[in-house]
Amino acid sequence: MGPVTEGGADSAASVPAVLAIDAGNSKTDVAVVDADGRVWGRGRGAGYAPYQLGQDVAVERIAALVEDVLATAAGVGPVEHIAAYLANIDLPVEEQRLRKEFEDRGWARTVTVGNDTFAVLRSGTDTPRGVAVVCGAGINCVGLLPDGRTARFPSLGRMTGDWGGGLGLMEEVMWSSVRAEDGRGPATTLAGATADHFGLASATAVAEAVHLGELSGERLHELVPLLFRIAEAGDAVAGEVVERQAGEIAMMAVIALRRLDLLAEETDVVLGGGVLAARPPLLMAAVERLILGSAPRAVLRVAVDPPVVGAALLGLDRLRSDGRAPADPGGEAERLLRTRWTRTSA
Repeated sequence: MGPVTEGGADSAASVPAVLAIDAGNSKTDVAVVDADGRVWGRGRGAGYAPYQLGQDVAVERIAALVEDVLATAAGVGPVEHIAAYLANIDLPVEEQRLRKEFEDRGWARTVTVGNDTFAVLRSGTDTPRGVAVVCGAGINCVGLLPDGRTARFPSLGRMTGDWGGGLGLMEEVMWSSVRAEDGRGPATTLAGATADHFGLASATAVAEAVHLGELSGERLHELVPLLFRIAEAGDAVAGEVVERQAGEIAMMAVIALRRLDLLAEETDVVLGGGVLAARPPLLMAAVERLILGSAPRAVLRVAVDPPVVGAALLGLDRLRSDGRAPADPGGEAERLLRTRWTRTSA
């Protein structure tokens, strides 16, 4: 999607604005939003993948997109703050490095950089308060309070205790299927379903095809919805995998709530990422049961608005708390932003 302009020539150019950046593994969304909730420019580009491209190239990709979007936002008031939330930004030192990169660009007076799970959280809440769990390609969780306190996990993969998401689930399907075929594991209909899905003789043949480069490993992601279908049909092995995933999601949410002293309070728990956005019934029921078992006043919400909206709202929260933008006690600006984004994205 190329940059587009959605402000208006009759809009007050003195209203302060935020440059919002949401960068995932596969795409980056950028928007210029003012404190009245108007979207002056937006654009989409490639994802933020420093582990593949190197840091310099990855940052330059985002910078080029930002410059294009800013060029479309002529007439907007001063861009006061950059609210940048990115995948693969998991440690404070990574936040500091990228914040310095953006500060040096001179796009705005102040910069916040954080993990993209914070943007998912704010996209699903009315205030900067709550917990979010993202279960997409991987899994992550953060918590946030209005005073700036946070709860988070390293989220560097298995070496920091993470399990699940699309990558973990597809590996579990293959692991269980091949072991069922060769006798190392219990019988499961996952094995035959995996073979049939790829038109091969067995799940073992699927593994061999991936190993030999005859089948793209990316296609193994197709096994995730298959897993949920097999589990819904009553397969015990598939059901155990789904229950384990629900347990991981709930555990992270409950720990984040506990760290922020929110276990006994009414608190939003936002669920995001491709796995949860699909709302597989067995998984969602288990997640709800497990979270409410420890945090009975938690309010579970599946994120609907895109994370870039959450990034913009976090940026506007910062401007309002600093006194650089007027308060929005009735939430009118936030409602306008959410409505305008939904309408223009349709």
